[in-house]
Amino acid sequence: MRQYQLYINGEWIDAKSGGTFKVLNPYTEEAIAEVAKGSREDAQIAIDAARKAFDSGIWSGLPPQRRCEILLDIAERLAAKQSELIELETKDAGMTTRMSSMADIPGGIGQFRYYAELARSVPFYEGLPPMEFPTSYNFVLREPIGVCGQIIPWNAPFLMAVSKLAPALAAGNTVVLKPASYTPITALELAKIIDESDMPKGVVSVVTGPGSTVGEEIAANPKVDKVSFTGSTEVGRRIMELASSTVKKVTLELGGKSPVIVLEDANWDVAIDGVLYGVYLHSGQICVAGTRLFLPGSIHDEFVEKLVAKASHMKLGDPMDWGTDMGPLVSAEQRDRVEGYIKSGLGQGARLACGGARPKELEKGYFVEPTIFIDVKNDMKIAQEEIFGPVLSVIKYSSVDEAIDMANDTIYGLAGAVWSEDMGRAMDVAKKIRSGTVWINEHHMIDTRHPFGGYKQSGIGREMGIYGFHEYTEIKHVYMDLVRKRESKLWYGMVCSG
Repeated sequence: MRQYQLYINGEWIDAKSGGTFKVLNPYTEEAIAEVAKGSREDAQIAIDAARKAFDSGIWSGLPPQRRCEILLDIAERLAAKQSELIELETKDAGMTTRMSSMADIPGGIGQFRYYAELARSVPFYEGLPPMEFPTSYNFVLREPIGVCGQIIPWNAPFLMAVSKLAPALAAGNTVVLKPASYTPITALELAKIIDESDMPKGVVSVVTGPGSTVGEEIAANPKVDKVSFTGSTEVGRRIMELASSTVKKVTLELGGKSPVIVLEDANWDVAIDGVLYGVYLHSGQICVAGTRLFLPGSIHDEFVEKLVAKASHMKLGDPMDWGTDMGPLVSAEQRDRVEGYIKSGLGQGARLACGGARPKELEKGYFVEPTIFIDVKNDMKIAQEEIFGPVLSVIKYSSVDEAIDMANDTIYGLAGAVWSEDMGRAMDVAKKIRSGTVWINEHHMIDTRHPFGGYKQSGIGREMGIYGFHEYTEIKHVYMDLVRKRESKLWYGMVCSG
């Protein structure tokens, strides 16, 4: 079993309390690691180190080219350990090896390379329109914000760690990262690689432990200049509340209840598989999962029949097996939560078209069958709340306008999808869906170069691409006076004429 300490100020240390916690493989339900259980005091030590490192300029003061070189070196070290990271991510998070090897790990490494290059290519200086009177030269400096606290979720731990760390570091900030307690392993392996690089001490610290202590300290501590959080809307509200005490900047990527609108002219061969991919990737434990399917009444029954036939034949089992379509949920607690929503759906009058139980053939692992509800009303709990599990709610509509109204009738606005062979019609629907990302004839297509974030209670700010990079910078306007004579100053004669 692997052992991990806290990584603070360039050193691997035990938690001040001496406490640890076990990390379980959600497929075998057995412990695969023992990890230090940090506390508020540990978080404070890490924050103090980050504050000292930032204020000293040992990272922010480096030439952008040098920051780029160090980050590229980290990316290459990650690439050399890619096979090990894939195995660890699969065992820790329960995602299939298909997902970890085709998306999560290589995607994270690619992000590190992308932001490393941005460190030297993004201009930190931008000219502004000149003022003719009084004559002056004006420009903007982009500067790092300072100490950034970052709190990541358990569903894609490596990718989430990189998507926070890489842009913050590329912009010259220092970072205190808190991984989720269910899935901290690959973030700690990332810390090992950072420790082996030329990254100055104190620039990156990784503190594992409960959100109620470590996370809240990061969000509230006055020495932290910005907090970035990905997770539930409920916890995001708490982060925002704590951050408000010092008016620190926040980036929040929160919950979702993504609508999928299938129009009558959709290509069924592609759309059926696309809908299943949209909702069942990583057992539905993805914030942009397409968990609300809107179908026109004219095709509803036949479309659902074909969906059910395919969903019922999905292979559940060992996520390390390349043939597995869907792995377990991350924990027993998450399985209980999903089962609670299934019970709620039945209680409110929805009907199960398939699934809704634990697979009988699997004795271990936190599994729930691919589940499809029909006769769902848009105001039901299963249609309004984020389940974060393999549960699809099918809602019938009579007109496209009705489908759009129901799609937008939620507190969330993270993503959505439209399926149609008529691109003009699909684009019209996409424009009316109030969410940060809309896919046409696709789902889950997120690229490092493209902005990602939510409307409404799905978040604040954007991650990914140049947009995510700029979220970690301050804008400073500099006014350089070009008038030399006192008598020519704009203010001459207003207050100083003698």
